[in-house]
Amino acid sequence: VQLQASGGGLVQPGESLRLACLASGSALDLYTIRWFRQAPGKVREGVACISFDNHTEYADSVKGRFAISRDNAKDTVYLQMNSLKPEGTAIYYCYFYHNGTNYWGQGTQVTVSS
Repeated sequence: VQLQASGGGLVQPGESLRLACLASGSALDLYTIRWFRQAPGKVREGVACISFDNHTEYADSVKGRFAISRDNAKDTVYLQMNSLKPEGTAIYYCYFYHNGTNYWGQGTQVTVSS
């Protein structure tokens, strides 16, 4: 199974981006998918997750601004990020766990700067 994250880029504060996490080699519909981010010099932190039955959870720092969703037909999980802040600058990773194995995407860079 491989996860490929995409959609990152350079935006100004207050703007939006939508990240996508595409799975190849396995359907994602049975798994809880998580987005993490890692800012320079900081530990990796959880941002949002979505369960197989579409229950969602968010870090306090992104509640009300980010939305996670899934399209099982496309084996893709999205992270809609609105009202981005400079502290949102990080590499964003998608992840899931199955049968003792951690699956990480390669990460996509998000830079929020004026």
